[in-house]
This record gives sequence, C-alpha cells and structure tokens, in this order.
Amino acid sequence: MTSGDLRWPKPIGSPVLDSLRPVIEASRHVRTDVAKIGDVARWMAYEELPVPQFSLPFGLDKNREQAIDFTMVTTVVNTAFSDFKTGVKFQTEYQGQTWSDSEAMVACFKRAMDQGIPILDGRHLARLTREELATIFAGNIEMPMLEEKLACLRDAGKVLEQRHGGFFHNFVTSCSPKLYDGGKGLVDRLVAEFPRFNDVSPWRGHEIKIFKLAQLGYWALYAGLKREGGFRIDDIGSMTAFADYIVPVALRVMDILAYSPDLEERIRTHQLIPRDSEEEVEIRAQMLYATALLTEDVNALRPAELQVIIPQVDARLWLNYHATHWPHHLTRTIMY
Repeated sequence: MTSGDLRWPKPIGSPVLDSLRPVIEASRHVRTDVAKIGDVARWMAYEELPVPQFSLPFGLDKNREQAIDFTMVTTVVNTAFSDFKTGVKFQTEYQGQTWSDSEAMVACFKRAMDQGIPILDGRHLARLTREELATIFAGNIEMPMLEEKLACLRDAGKVLEQRHGGFFHNFVTSCSPKLYDGGKGLVDRLVAEFPRFNDVSPWRGHEIKIFKLAQLGYWALYAGLKREGGFRIDDIGSMTAFADYIVPVALRVMDILAYSPDLEERIRTHQLIPRDSEEEVEIRAQMLYATALLTEDVNALRPAELQVIIPQVDARLWLNYHATHWPHHLTRTIMY
C-alpha cells in the first residue's frame, strides 16, 4: 500500500528512523499519503507548537534525583490502562480527586511514597510481590496487565540494584548526555541494559526499532524539568514521535494514514492486532515516518527561530486526539 510518491525524511541521527525503510517501502496494510502531509503542514505550520508544559505532579520536580527516579520508574509501567475486554479505564482516588489512565498510575506511585513504600528503590522493586503491587494499584478495577507490569518492575529493579546503586538517577548520570552516542547514550544504554525498553520488532527479516517508552521517559524529563534547571540532552533533535495508539488515530483522521479494508474493519470492531504482526509494525512504522515528514514540511514554512522537533508535532497530535471517539488499534503489549 505504499504511496507512489514516497520520499524519505532528512537524516536526524535517529536509529529509529533509519530502521524504518524496509517497512515504508513495502507495507501491505498501511499507507502514508505524502501529498496529504503537505496539506496538513500548510495550516499546522502556523500554530504555536510549543514544547509541552509538562510538570511532574505533586511537587516531585523540586528534587532532581527524585524527579528522575519517579519519571523513569513510572515509565517502566506506562502501558495499558484500559481493560482489553470491557474498555473500562483504570481509575483511582488520591488527594480528594479521581485520576484516570496513566495519571491514575502516577497517583498510585505517589500515594505509595506517602505511605513510606520505597517504590523508587530498585532493591525494593526487585522483590515486589503481586499482592503488594495490586495494593499499590488499588482502584476501580484491577490494573490491566498487572502480571506484566510486575515483571517489568522486578526486572528493572534487579538491574538498578546490581549495577546502579538501586536508582535510575545513578544510571542517567553515568550515560553520555546524548540519546545516541556509539552505545554510551541515554537511549543506547537504556535499551541495552533494561530489556523492557528494547522496543524492537521483526518485520520480514528486518529489525525495526521503535523505542517508544525509552524516548518518552527522557522527553518527559526534558520538558518537565525545564523550569528546574533543565535536563540535558545534546541531540534532542534526533528524537522521534512516540509510536502509540493515539497518534496513528490523529493521522488517520487527517487522512495522512490509510489502512487496508481488512485492517480498518478489525480496528473498527475492536479486534486485537497481535504484537509484532505485520499490521502492528506497519501502523507504528508509518506513524513514525509520517510525523517525521510532517515536521519537515511544517519547518519549511516556519522561520528559523520557530523551528520545531518531531516530539512537538507528536504532542500537538496526541493532546488533541487522546480522548477522541475514533477507534484505535488494540495490541496487548508492554511496549506502549
């Protein structure tokens, strides 16, 4: 289904984008309409498109080391907050407010900290029990994929305990201040040392790199600590979009992405799209490709002082469509 007028985005130093070419050139289920990208860029270029004003909740941005630990530990389990069968979103009560979805997960972690549970310490995470995690995630329903989240936390905790004194801030400070730096960078090492972040998929004999959560955790720190001294990433322009459920919907609604009739029907009827299936890989790869081209076309219409990077375009799409009623694909996975 690949569009005949295929063009390739300019290199930005991203192994993610560099890995996508086989999928983009030979997709069977998902197509990117390159001409439509230009149409959308002609109005999106004149929007503000700021770096999101993320802020770590509950005052956690005041302690830099704790901010890094909290962000990265919660990123470990930042996946699947709706029941796959019923569609009911996980919710919890904290500080007199009802929190939903990923915000509910974050509230649960802060509530655990208030109760004296050392939930940011890898030595504790490595020994978490299912019962303890279920109690931490007390809410309206059992946290979706609780077993998988437990395994992710325990595995990450073991790495932190064995190599980094128990804490993510020690890991971060031991990395190069680049995302990619010949194996020494923030993403390089995160995906190498923590298997839960190694978000890659096979596709017809090729390894397709996605790295959704690995990049998202650092983007949250980059944006969330801007007012508290910043979080240094020297090659922030090499960051791609974050291949999830919502941004493909935004691109589909804008007619930038098109699906085969069979895939469209499976998504519309809420059928599971298996992890690492051709369809799932193509949705994520085409979304990454399309957002890279859209960013290029937006920047071509903006002055030098208003140039944006891909995550700013991603944020524009996610923030405006995260609550849309248009159906998104469903995949049972720990990667997004």
